[in-house]
Amino acid sequence: MNTRHLLFAMLAAGGIAASAGAQVISYSPRSGDVWIDTQLGSFNTYGRRDRDYFVDDLVTSYGAPRYLVNELLDKRRWEPGDVYYAAALAYQARRPLNDVARLYETEGKGKGWGVVAQRMGIKPGSAEFHALKGQMGKSKGRYDSHPSDKGKDRVDDHGNDGDGPGNSGKAKGGKDKGQGQGQGKGKSKGKPA
Repeated sequence: MNTRHLLFAMLAAGGIAASAGAQVISYSPRSGDVWIDTQLGSFNTYGRRDRDYFVDDLVTSYGAPRYLVNELLDKRRWEPGDVYYAAALAYQARRPLNDVARLYETEGKGKGWGVVAQRMGIKPGSAEFHALKGQMGKSKGRYDSHPSDKGKDRVDDHGNDGDGPGNSGKAKGGKDKGQGQGQGKGKSKGKPA
């Protein structure tokens, strides 16, 4: 291959990679934290793929009102990752989800979620910030193990791999998959939705 053809091939490959990259970064929550942004991107994808489980998780994990979650997704056209983060922030800040949604719509959309979190008293590096990240990690684990990921080798929260009776109760590699973690905590602390 001559230099001209090699250059053309490299430019074409770069264009394809740039196109693929543009799709990946089209959702940008701008939380101010790379890890949170990455997780929100995953939640965004998951919320589109399995909306019912996504909505159920926000209702049970964060006490988010189902009607409001559906309204944000359908009528207000929010991305699932944004709905997730609004619910997580509301829970951590002990504020109603509608307050967080209103703050994001009036001040945050142009500036990102990092501004909203700080306005709610959740500053980077604070104990509240680390608690928020911990809760997000638990959600990511539930989503990764949910059986809606058909065609993927996944294990659900109870160790079931979808192969029927005789499941070992353990995830691949022999490690327990979240057994006993956080059970009974955080479900009914009387936090407003």
